[in-house]
Amino acid sequence: MKRVTGIGGIFFKAKDPVVLRAWYKKHLGIDIQDWGGAVFSWANAANEPDKGTTVWNITAADDNYFAPGTSSFMVNYRVADLHFLLDALRTEGCNVLDRIEDSEFGKFGWVIDPEGNKVELWEPPAAL
Repeated sequence: MKRVTGIGGIFFKAKDPVVLRAWYKKHLGIDIQDWGGAVFSWANAANEPDKGTTVWNITAADDNYFAPGTSSFMVNYRVADLHFLLDALRTEGCNVLDRIEDSEFGKFGWVIDPEGNKVELWEPPAAL
């Protein structure tokens, strides 16, 4: 079974997230929403809408969502079967966090890579 199927989101910390969001909006044209990030819709090779989105978000430097990871960024990877992948990672000796979130946005699980980065794994709901 394929493990990662795409990038679901990119999240990073900033000393001044408001200023940095404004910079990205002004200079790169990213459509920053009130919640502090943007959602990019996927397109196929013909630039036609395709099923899927990637979230981009800047958070405050003191935000603890990346904990116990030690990095200033976190990548969210789309996966086909979260439970299968987490079980496989545990069997392979990876540092899998003992927590799964299940919400209207899908299922989320986490693993810490060998460099201390928290990696978010996301199985989107069928509608996404």
